[in-house]
Amino acid sequence: MKQKILFVCHGNICRSPMAEFIMKKLVKDAGREDEFEIASAATSTEEIGNDIYPLAKACLLKHGISFTPREARQVTCSDYDYYDRIFLMDRNNLCWLRNVLPEVKDERGKIQLLMSLTGSNCDVADPWYTGDFERTYQDITEALSHLL
Repeated sequence: MKQKILFVCHGNICRSPMAEFIMKKLVKDAGREDEFEIASAATSTEEIGNDIYPLAKACLLKHGISFTPREARQVTCSDYDYYDRIFLMDRNNLCWLRNVLPEVKDERGKIQLLMSLTGSNCDVADPWYTGDFERTYQDITEALSHLL
């Protein structure tokens, strides 16, 4: 049975797709592609239909992470039912998720902050405001190293 993982950020054009494609590379490199289904989504509707932000693409390419064209989409209630684990990039995303999906009470404990995998309650650095995509990449890879 595949473990289904969803990464969520505000717009689904920077952090969550970076996490999606970094995780896909990690499982591919580990020879475990058949064990995982990995995707990403947004809490907002601001970027729906847009591809990964160009500077996020450049950072992924710099680290040898391939990606495919995709369209940002908003998280849904059916995502909560479908995915086994839902990782949010920051506490604001968690608040937004509660507003977008008020009926989801997370009684199954699927939702958590990505950086909690490191034992921290820090947020994944948001490159939209800092322009530091490298820091975001480092945060994500540190957290994901604890998943495999």
